[in-house]
Amino acid sequence: MQRPSWLPHPSPIDGVAALIALTAVVGVVWSPKLTNAVARATGSIKPVQINVDVRNLSVADPEGFLQSIREEGRLSFVIRNQPAGRVRVLEVENFSPKVVSVLPDGSVVQADNPNASSGLYARFQLEADAETGQSGVVIGGTKLKIGVPVELEGDRYRVNGVVSGLGNP
Repeated sequence: MQRPSWLPHPSPIDGVAALIALTAVVGVVWSPKLTNAVARATGSIKPVQINVDVRNLSVADPEGFLQSIREEGRLSFVIRNQPAGRVRVLEVENFSPKVVSVLPDGSVVQADNPNASSGLYARFQLEADAETGQSGVVIGGTKLKIGVPVELEGDRYRVNGVVSGLGNP
């Protein structure tokens, strides 16, 4: 079979360039998977429990909303406007503010705050696989600390909250 006249003869430099290009493509495709696999094998990725507080959320049916989150089971997690993957929902609880009063006999009485807005106060207990080390907890390439604003997104909602706790399950 004769080579077409428009096709140049390959040189050894062309072979080296093709090998470098192929290596670069393989590196880009396999790098995240390899890094994640190495991190799991070395034990630096562990499950971490995250508490997120959401305050003054306007919801028509608070208990139905919380139940739908429990049933969904997973939600998208965004840290400082950077997607950090999906996390598991362990529990969602309503913690509306209370008024505490001490009576003259020394007993303590709690009641719902009548001055509070009708918004929902919820605490999400979440679990995520995170890289843990001396620098702290890193999820999705973003460092997570108490007080960091996060966004939680499910099928029918997107809410903003603040990290209120980090720990091991």
